[in-house]
Amino acid sequence: MQEKRTDELDELLETMKPEQLGDYYKDNKKYMADDKKTFSYYMKDVLANKNLMCANRKICLKDIYSIAGVSESYGEKILNMEKHTKNRDLILRFCIAGHFLLDEVNRALKLYGMNPLYAKDKRDACFIVAINNRKYELFEIDENILKVVSLDGHRISIRKTELTKNYQSRKVVVPGKTLNEISKILSGEVEDQVKIFFTDNHIVFEFDDTVVVSRLIEGEYFRIDQMLSSDYETKVKINKREFLDCIDRATLFVKEGDKKPIIITIDDTGMQLNINSQMGSMNEEIDIDKEGKDIMIGFNPKFLIDALKVIDDEEISIYLVNPKAPCFIKNEEESYIYLILPVNFNTAR
Repeated sequence: MQEKRTDELDELLETMKPEQLGDYYKDNKKYMADDKKTFSYYMKDVLANKNLMCANRKICLKDIYSIAGVSESYGEKILNMEKHTKNRDLILRFCIAGHFLLDEVNRALKLYGMNPLYAKDKRDACFIVAINNRKYELFEIDENILKVVSLDGHRISIRKTELTKNYQSRKVVVPGKTLNEISKILSGEVEDQVKIFFTDNHIVFEFDDTVVVSRLIEGEYFRIDQMLSSDYETKVKINKREFLDCIDRATLFVKEGDKKPIIITIDDTGMQLNINSQMGSMNEEIDIDKEGKDIMIGFNPKFLIDALKVIDDEEISIYLVNPKAPCFIKNEEESYIYLILPVNFNTAR
């Protein structure tokens, strides 16, 4: 019997009326988690959605246990609810090892029967800040190419830069905060030259009269190769500036902190962008070159804006598969690749 995925059940619940719940419970009884297993199912669902998987498509829980500082046997018993712990920090370590976002961490704590992180508690406040600021980036050198990879729970960014000469292969994980600070200092001029040095535990950036030293993060970076697919059902070529300006205008109708998505419809007539909120609505059309199937898909507008702002190309290509699969923005040389997960537009309307 094939297991029904959580997102399939979510889709059923989107349009369901209260009086239909009885039939829902009856029809899907074999897929429902009992109360004792809800935490386990939730943790594995979140990890699976983040694609923390091995080549055999099973979640790499060994990595999670190792980072959390527990043995594999003990970690399995906790995660499968075969053994209970009163140690709230252990559950937090599982979540941090899995790169959970703050709302995902709090839900995991609640499902385990523990209090969520509380902003007025000094210790919890430290965890909240650490989780919100936790971002690591991969530096990978292969001959004369530097590849920088960054990801969070919703998107992946890959940029490749040609170096001045060939170097020995190297792969290190750098705190994202370090790179953010460097980007603030650099002028952004084409002629800017940055020298990078490595030790066993540190990375050193040297430019102008500035030297920045940062520690390296121990351990392996997330396995992202299997998330990057060349398959697509729809390909769109579009003017980047026009697309970016349109999304920017759409965000005027979204309050700060509101996660209202922008809904994009692609068909033979072009691309339509739509957003509805309590502040108003917007409908705009953009001319495109389209290959493949029609599609309707929703995105967090901020994620699209962040990607588009750092692309220099006048025209960009967007690759899509279906409304629940990530889109790719990339050029033919793949000197940049941006993967962005969609949001469920049915619940956003």
